[in-house]
Amino acid sequence: MPKVEIYTSPFCPYCVRAKRLLDAKGVAYEEIDVMEQPGRRAEMTRRAEGRTTVPQVFVDDRGLGGCDDIHALDREGRLDPLLGLAG
Repeated sequence: MPKVEIYTSPFCPYCVRAKRLLDAKGVAYEEIDVMEQPGRRAEMTRRAEGRTTVPQVFVDDRGLGGCDDIHALDREGRLDPLLGLAG
């Protein structure tokens, strides 16, 4: 399985929605709370090529974007292969 990471913050409805999608797919992920670990926000911004909003989702160090982005990939049938799931 690919390594999945998601940068989040508490009370972020988009973060909840993105995690819900990953959970529904049975994907294990590392959640990085940028409020709890403020130093990680700069890391996220660098990795996300300047994006500063949460969530930011990475699969094997490839930035997929935020909640709307991963839902769009899912609708297009392109998310499962990135997550190592059988289509």
